[in-house]
Amino acid sequence: MFPRPIEQTAPAVQWMYKIALPAALVLWLLPLIGVAATSVRPASDLAQGNYFGMPSYLAFENYADVFRNTPMGKYILNSFIVTIPTVIGAVALSLMTGFALAVYRFRGNLILFFMFVAGNFVPFQILMVPVRDLTLSLGMYNSYHGLALFHIAFQTGFCTLFMRNFIKALPYELIEAARVEGVAEWRIFWFIVLPLMRPAIAALSVLVFTFIWNDFFWATVLTSSPEAQPITAGLSSLNGQWVAAWHLVSAGSILAALPPVLMFFLMQKHFIAGLTLGAVK
Repeated sequence: MFPRPIEQTAPAVQWMYKIALPAALVLWLLPLIGVAATSVRPASDLAQGNYFGMPSYLAFENYADVFRNTPMGKYILNSFIVTIPTVIGAVALSLMTGFALAVYRFRGNLILFFMFVAGNFVPFQILMVPVRDLTLSLGMYNSYHGLALFHIAFQTGFCTLFMRNFIKALPYELIEAARVEGVAEWRIFWFIVLPLMRPAIAALSVLVFTFIWNDFFWATVLTSSPEAQPITAGLSSLNGQWVAAWHLVSAGSILAALPPVLMFFLMQKHFIAGLTLGAVK
């Protein structure tokens, strides 16, 4: 049973909705507004305890100081080096595993699919010690490829679930018709299934890009120096030993949030199409 549209409710309920919605929106945006305000607040205001009042002046030079006084550029580059291969690897693997699990009927298909799904229910905190020991033993600790390979392995389960269900919803008659014509399996995948999955690929790429870019836990567990740390782990190192440079941390946080936001707006059309495809069937 679906909830009634707000237009069909009583006038009093509609007025309460119109009042509660902006209030909830402001409450939700309040932390982000606070970070944005702190990012242009001079350090002298923070030293005097002026955290929420009007700043004495707008210190836009904080954004330049982040690059001049900290390795922010290196952190951003590290994030791209880790995130882009992870997105490509996880999506490419999930395309093939999703195709195999959705199209081929073999013994153990459902069990194998459940194994992919089961990995998503494992609390990642309990994997911290074994994963860190594994990267140390393989010589991949504090490296780009170590962090990227782990993210690919950890994200493939969710991506396979996404892709398998998407391919399962495609018309199976297309594949059967291609097989009748004698088309090879890899050509069916490349020329028939893959073009139909562009909205799903775009939606999944945006999701995985956001997950990996915003990851903080594994970035701090598997890296320890600016040479390999992504921006999420690098932001925590902007504070000095005795002085908390919150104006620089806030400016760096705003800069760190820009790539996922820009990617979403660039891929918004395909992202929404991928999530809503088949919703009205």
